[in-house]
Amino acid sequence: MKSLKKSLLMLAISGMPLMAQAELKALDDSSMGSITGQAGVTIELETKVNIGEVRYIDEGTLAISDVFIGGANRDDMFQELGFAIPSSASDLIDNIKINIDVLADGDAVIQVLPLYGSPIDFAVRTGAWELRGNTDSTTVMDNLSVEGIFGSMMVTVDTATDKMNINTRFAIDDLDVDVPFMAVGIRDLELTGAGYDDNPNVVSVFALADFDVYKAPNAAGNDSLAVDIDTFNADMNIGGVLIGGTSIGSIALDDMSIQNTQMRIYGH
Repeated sequence: MKSLKKSLLMLAISGMPLMAQAELKALDDSSMGSITGQAGVTIELETKVNIGEVRYIDEGTLAISDVFIGGANRDDMFQELGFAIPSSASDLIDNIKINIDVLADGDAVIQVLPLYGSPIDFAVRTGAWELRGNTDSTTVMDNLSVEGIFGSMMVTVDTATDKMNINTRFAIDDLDVDVPFMAVGIRDLELTGAGYDDNPNVVSVFALADFDVYKAPNAAGNDSLAVDIDTFNADMNIGGVLIGGTSIGSIALDDMSIQNTQMRIYGH
Protein backbone atom coordinates (compact mmCIF):
# COMPACT_ATOMS: atom_id res chain seq x y z
CA MET A 1 0.00 0.00 0.00
CA LYS A 2 2.83 2.35 0.91
CA SER A 3 4.46 1.47 -2.38
CA LEU A 4 1.29 2.40 -4.26
CA LYS A 5 1.05 5.75 -2.46
CA LYS A 6 4.66 6.52 -3.33
CA SER A 7 4.01 5.66 -6.97
CA LEU A 8 0.97 7.94 -7.11
CA LEU A 9 2.96 10.74 -5.44
CA MET A 10 5.82 10.42 -7.94
CA LEU A 11 3.35 10.41 -10.84
CA ALA A 12 1.74 13.61 -9.56
CA ILE A 13 5.12 15.33 -9.13
CA SER A 14 6.29 14.28 -12.59
CA GLY A 15 3.12 15.68 -14.14
CA MET A 16 3.49 19.13 -12.58
CA PRO A 17 5.94 20.51 -15.20
CA LEU A 18 3.56 19.48 -17.99
CA MET A 19 0.62 21.22 -16.33
CA ALA A 20 2.72 24.32 -15.73
CA GLN A 21 3.97 24.31 -19.32
CA ALA A 22 0.41 24.35 -20.62
CA GLU A 23 -0.06 27.77 -18.96
CA LEU A 24 3.25 29.31 -20.08
CA LYS A 25 3.12 32.35 -22.37
CA ALA A 26 6.04 34.19 -23.96
CA LEU A 27 6.76 37.57 -22.34
CA ASP A 28 7.61 40.50 -24.55
CA ASP A 29 10.38 42.95 -23.65
CA SER A 30 8.14 45.46 -21.87
CA SER A 31 6.34 42.75 -19.88
CA MET A 32 9.64 41.26 -18.81
CA GLY A 33 10.77 44.73 -17.79
CA SER A 34 7.75 45.15 -15.49
CA ILE A 35 8.70 41.93 -13.69
CA THR A 36 12.48 42.32 -13.48
CA GLY A 37 12.70 46.11 -13.43
CA GLN A 38 14.91 45.98 -16.54
CA ALA A 39 14.33 46.04 -20.28
CA GLY A 40 16.64 46.01 -23.28
CA VAL A 41 20.11 44.72 -24.02
CA THR A 42 23.59 46.03 -23.20
CA ILE A 43 26.64 45.06 -25.27
CA GLU A 44 30.21 45.72 -24.16
CA LEU A 45 32.54 45.86 -27.16
CA GLU A 46 36.19 45.97 -28.11
CA THR A 47 37.40 45.39 -31.67
CA LYS A 48 39.68 46.36 -34.53
CA VAL A 49 39.16 45.85 -38.24
CA ASN A 50 41.68 45.38 -41.05
CA ILE A 51 40.50 45.15 -44.68
CA GLY A 52 42.91 44.57 -47.55
CA GLU A 53 40.74 46.36 -50.12
CA VAL A 54 37.22 47.74 -50.43
CA ARG A 55 35.81 48.08 -53.96
CA TYR A 56 32.77 49.93 -55.28
CA ILE A 57 32.09 48.63 -58.79
CA ASP A 58 30.00 50.53 -61.34
CA GLU A 59 31.21 50.72 -64.95
CA GLY A 60 34.60 51.44 -63.44
CA THR A 61 35.87 50.80 -59.91
CA LEU A 62 36.68 52.85 -56.82
CA ALA A 63 39.11 50.84 -54.69
CA ILE A 64 40.27 51.71 -51.16
CA SER A 65 43.28 49.73 -49.97
CA ASP A 66 44.71 48.91 -46.53
CA VAL A 67 41.75 49.96 -44.39
CA PHE A 68 42.25 50.01 -40.61
CA ILE A 69 39.62 50.87 -38.01
CA GLY A 70 40.66 50.59 -34.40
CA GLY A 71 42.10 52.45 -31.43
CA ALA A 72 44.45 55.41 -31.77
CA ASN A 73 47.01 53.78 -29.42
CA ARG A 74 47.70 57.24 -27.95
CA ASP A 75 47.20 58.99 -24.63
CA ASP A 76 48.44 62.46 -25.65
CA MET A 77 45.58 63.88 -27.72
CA PHE A 78 44.40 67.51 -27.40
CA GLN A 79 47.49 68.67 -25.53
CA GLU A 80 46.16 72.24 -25.38
CA LEU A 81 43.88 71.03 -22.56
CA GLY A 82 46.95 71.02 -20.34
CA PHE A 83 46.40 67.47 -19.09
CA ALA A 84 46.15 63.99 -20.54
CA ILE A 85 42.68 62.64 -21.28
CA PRO A 86 42.48 59.32 -19.39
CA SER A 87 42.81 56.51 -21.90
CA SER A 88 44.22 53.00 -22.09
CA ALA A 89 46.45 53.33 -25.17
CA SER A 90 45.68 50.43 -27.50
CA ASP A 91 45.06 49.68 -31.16
CA LEU A 92 41.61 48.37 -30.20
CA ILE A 93 38.40 50.37 -30.21
CA ASP A 94 37.37 49.54 -26.68
CA ASN A 95 35.70 51.09 -23.64
CA ILE A 96 32.37 50.85 -25.53
CA LYS A 97 28.93 50.15 -24.08
CA ILE A 98 25.90 49.82 -26.39
CA ASN A 99 22.42 50.02 -24.83
CA ILE A 100 19.51 48.85 -26.99
CA ASP A 101 15.91 49.49 -25.91
CA VAL A 102 12.46 49.29 -27.50
CA LEU A 103 10.12 51.78 -25.84
CA ALA A 104 6.42 51.34 -25.12
CA ASP A 105 5.47 53.33 -28.25
CA GLY A 106 7.63 51.05 -30.41
CA ASP A 107 10.53 53.47 -30.88
CA ALA A 108 13.97 51.86 -30.90
CA VAL A 109 16.72 53.68 -28.98
CA ILE A 110 20.39 52.74 -29.28
CA GLN A 111 22.96 54.50 -27.10
CA VAL A 112 26.71 54.16 -27.66
CA LEU A 113 28.63 55.37 -24.62
CA PRO A 114 32.01 54.94 -22.95
CA LEU A 115 32.00 51.93 -20.65
CA TYR A 116 34.13 53.90 -18.19
CA GLY A 117 34.42 57.66 -17.65
CA SER A 118 37.03 58.44 -20.30
CA PRO A 119 36.14 59.06 -23.98
CA ILE A 120 36.57 56.35 -26.63
CA ASP A 121 39.74 56.86 -28.68
CA PHE A 122 39.64 55.78 -32.33
CA ALA A 123 41.73 55.72 -35.50
CA VAL A 124 40.83 55.26 -39.17
CA ARG A 125 43.63 54.78 -41.70
CA THR A 126 43.71 53.84 -45.37
CA GLY A 127 46.13 53.51 -48.22
CA ALA A 128 45.35 54.63 -51.76
CA TRP A 129 41.86 55.51 -53.04
CA GLU A 130 42.03 54.64 -56.74
CA LEU A 131 39.67 55.15 -59.66
CA ARG A 132 40.22 52.24 -62.04
CA GLY A 133 39.03 51.96 -65.61
CA ASN A 134 39.70 49.40 -68.33
CA THR A 135 42.97 51.06 -69.32
CA ASP A 136 43.82 53.84 -66.85
CA SER A 137 43.70 54.61 -63.13
CA THR A 138 43.99 57.68 -60.91
CA THR A 139 44.87 57.92 -57.23
CA VAL A 140 42.43 60.47 -55.85
CA MET A 141 43.47 60.15 -52.21
CA ASP A 142 46.26 58.46 -50.23
CA ASN A 143 47.70 58.13 -46.72
CA LEU A 144 44.47 59.02 -44.94
CA SER A 145 44.90 59.00 -41.16
CA VAL A 146 42.24 60.13 -38.68
CA GLU A 147 42.74 59.99 -34.90
CA GLY A 148 40.29 61.28 -32.35
CA ILE A 149 37.93 60.64 -29.47
CA PHE A 150 34.26 59.75 -29.32
CA GLY A 151 31.94 60.98 -26.58
CA SER A 152 28.49 59.56 -27.29
CA MET A 153 25.94 58.63 -29.91
CA MET A 154 22.19 58.17 -29.67
CA VAL A 155 20.23 56.57 -32.51
CA THR A 156 16.43 56.77 -32.36
CA VAL A 157 14.11 55.09 -34.86
CA ASP A 158 10.77 56.87 -34.52
CA THR A 159 7.71 54.81 -35.43
CA ALA A 160 5.50 57.93 -35.71
CA THR A 161 7.68 59.64 -38.35
CA ASP A 162 9.55 56.65 -39.86
CA LYS A 163 12.80 58.57 -39.37
CA MET A 164 16.11 57.59 -37.82
CA ASN A 165 17.70 60.40 -35.82
CA ILE A 166 21.42 60.26 -35.02
CA ASN A 167 22.93 62.57 -32.42
CA THR A 168 26.67 62.21 -31.85
CA ARG A 169 29.60 63.99 -30.17
CA PHE A 170 33.16 63.45 -31.38
CA ALA A 171 36.47 65.24 -31.85
CA ILE A 172 39.40 64.77 -34.24
CA ASP A 173 42.86 65.47 -32.86
CA ASP A 174 44.78 64.84 -36.07
CA LEU A 175 43.77 64.23 -39.69
CA ASP A 176 46.32 63.90 -42.48
CA VAL A 177 45.63 63.10 -46.13
CA ASP A 178 47.18 63.47 -49.58
CA VAL A 179 45.30 64.21 -52.81
CA PRO A 180 47.93 63.20 -55.41
CA PHE A 181 46.07 64.08 -58.61
CA MET A 182 45.79 67.68 -57.37
CA ALA A 183 49.24 67.80 -55.67
CA VAL A 184 47.46 68.82 -52.45
CA GLY A 185 48.04 67.63 -48.90
CA ILE A 186 46.32 68.34 -45.58
CA ARG A 187 48.30 68.13 -42.34
CA ASP A 188 47.30 68.34 -38.68
CA LEU A 189 43.59 69.00 -39.12
CA GLU A 190 41.85 69.34 -35.76
CA LEU A 191 38.05 69.30 -35.40
CA THR A 192 36.48 70.21 -32.04
CA GLY A 193 33.32 71.71 -30.65
CA ALA A 194 32.30 75.29 -31.41
CA GLY A 195 33.97 77.64 -28.93
CA TYR A 196 36.77 75.22 -28.07
CA ASP A 197 39.46 77.45 -29.60
CA ASP A 198 38.56 80.27 -27.21
CA ASN A 199 38.19 78.06 -24.15
CA PRO A 200 39.69 74.55 -24.43
CA ASN A 201 38.00 72.17 -21.99
CA VAL A 202 36.72 68.60 -21.87
CA VAL A 203 33.11 69.72 -22.45
CA SER A 204 33.62 71.92 -25.52
CA VAL A 205 36.14 69.53 -27.11
CA PHE A 206 33.33 67.53 -28.74
CA ALA A 207 31.77 68.65 -32.03
CA LEU A 208 28.00 68.10 -32.16
CA ALA A 209 26.28 66.47 -35.13
CA ASP A 210 22.53 65.85 -35.27
CA PHE A 211 20.88 64.47 -38.42
CA ASP A 212 17.90 62.48 -39.68
CA VAL A 213 17.93 59.58 -42.15
CA TYR A 214 14.72 58.42 -43.84
CA LYS A 215 12.92 57.81 -47.14
CA ALA A 216 11.70 60.83 -49.12
CA PRO A 217 10.90 61.74 -52.74
CA ASN A 218 13.57 63.38 -54.88
CA ALA A 219 12.90 66.24 -57.34
CA ALA A 220 11.36 63.75 -59.81
CA GLY A 221 9.04 62.34 -57.15
CA ASN A 222 10.85 59.01 -56.83
CA ASP A 223 11.89 57.40 -53.55
CA SER A 224 15.38 58.30 -52.36
CA LEU A 225 17.56 58.12 -49.27
CA ALA A 226 17.10 61.40 -47.40
CA VAL A 227 19.76 62.79 -45.06
CA ASP A 228 18.91 66.03 -43.24
CA ILE A 229 21.67 67.71 -41.23
CA ASP A 230 19.79 69.49 -38.47
CA THR A 231 22.89 70.70 -36.59
CA PHE A 232 26.64 70.49 -37.02
CA ASN A 233 28.66 72.84 -34.82
CA ALA A 234 32.46 72.80 -34.73
CA ASP A 235 35.78 74.62 -34.74
CA MET A 236 38.28 73.42 -37.36
CA ASN A 237 41.98 74.15 -37.65
CA ILE A 238 44.26 72.90 -40.44
CA GLY A 239 47.89 73.10 -39.39
CA GLY A 240 49.28 72.92 -42.90
CA VAL A 241 47.98 73.00 -46.47
CA LEU A 242 50.51 71.59 -48.92
CA ILE A 243 50.59 72.33 -52.64
CA GLY A 244 53.30 70.61 -54.62
CA GLY A 245 54.79 69.38 -51.35
CA THR A 246 55.26 72.90 -49.94
CA SER A 247 53.14 74.40 -47.15
CA ILE A 248 51.22 77.53 -48.11
CA GLY A 249 50.02 78.18 -44.55
CA SER A 250 47.24 77.18 -42.19
CA ILE A 251 43.45 77.60 -42.11
CA ALA A 252 41.10 78.15 -39.16
CA LEU A 253 37.29 78.00 -39.15
CA ASP A 254 35.90 79.36 -35.88
CA ASP A 255 32.35 78.60 -34.69
CA MET A 256 31.34 76.82 -37.89
CA SER A 257 27.62 75.96 -37.93
CA ILE A 258 25.83 73.92 -40.58
CA GLN A 259 22.03 73.77 -40.25
CA ASN A 260 18.89 72.94 -42.24
CA THR A 261 20.83 71.03 -44.88
CA GLN A 262 19.00 68.39 -46.93
CA MET A 263 20.36 65.70 -49.25
CA ARG A 264 18.51 63.22 -51.46
CA ILE A 265 20.59 60.24 -52.59
CA TYR A 266 19.50 57.87 -55.36
CA GLY A 267 20.76 55.84 -58.29
CA HIS A 268 20.68 56.95 -61.92
